[in-house]
Amino acid sequence: MIPAERRDYIYRYVHERNMVSINELAAELDVSHMTVRRDIQQLEAEGKVVSVSGGVRLNDAVKQELAYSEKASIHHNSKVAIGLAAAELVEDGQVIYLDAGTTTFEVARGIARKANLTVVTNDFTIANYLMQYPQLTLFHTGGLVDVRNRSCVGQAAATLLASLNLDLAFISSSSWDLERGMSTPTENKVMVKQALLKVARRRILVSDSSKYGKYGMFRICPLQALTDIISDGGLAEETAEQLRGQGLQVRLVGSA
Repeated sequence: MIPAERRDYIYRYVHERNMVSINELAAELDVSHMTVRRDIQQLEAEGKVVSVSGGVRLNDAVKQELAYSEKASIHHNSKVAIGLAAAELVEDGQVIYLDAGTTTFEVARGIARKANLTVVTNDFTIANYLMQYPQLTLFHTGGLVDVRNRSCVGQAAATLLASLNLDLAFISSSSWDLERGMSTPTENKVMVKQALLKVARRRILVSDSSKYGKYGMFRICPLQALTDIISDGGLAEETAEQLRGQGLQVRLVGSA
């Protein structure tokens, strides 16, 4: 494994566990502690991780999201549980939006066999999957293609969304908390998500608990702009109660 591949592996590994030791990484990669420390120094210089005593953890400031293919297997069980819970909210005949992401893909799996739904998405993987179900009416937003995340972003996508009336919008996020709201490291995603907030009757964040407490450079909205949050049992009950105190409907499913 060349150094760049090894650093990518370390970043994914830490992303899945949030914090790991130098010893664990050295054993996992079968390399020296010094090699791991050099890789961590590089990742830290890129703003992706933070060194702690004897180990490394994710940086709360999200500089770059993992690519779609890399995110798919991380916290998979939680994403499946969140997707199934979200699908329970969807009624036949509704117009819904599925934001780009691996958790919203699990929502797509949950709603695929419902009748007489209209589904709007900016995610190519979701659109490709739902094409198998002819009882659904399917729209893709179009727009600037984000190859890394297999989706469309930017003004063209936002303009299409602004012309719609949606019953439910299932919104993904790499970073959210009460203090800084929902945010992203990617500027072109902001206008798409903000457009959703204006046109959806019910605005539902679907995001596993590992994303809570993280923040990106670009602020999308305070959490109070949402109506619901569906996450997993890794989110502290105290935090869930604080969110409910802000008027949000919060459901925690499965485990982190």
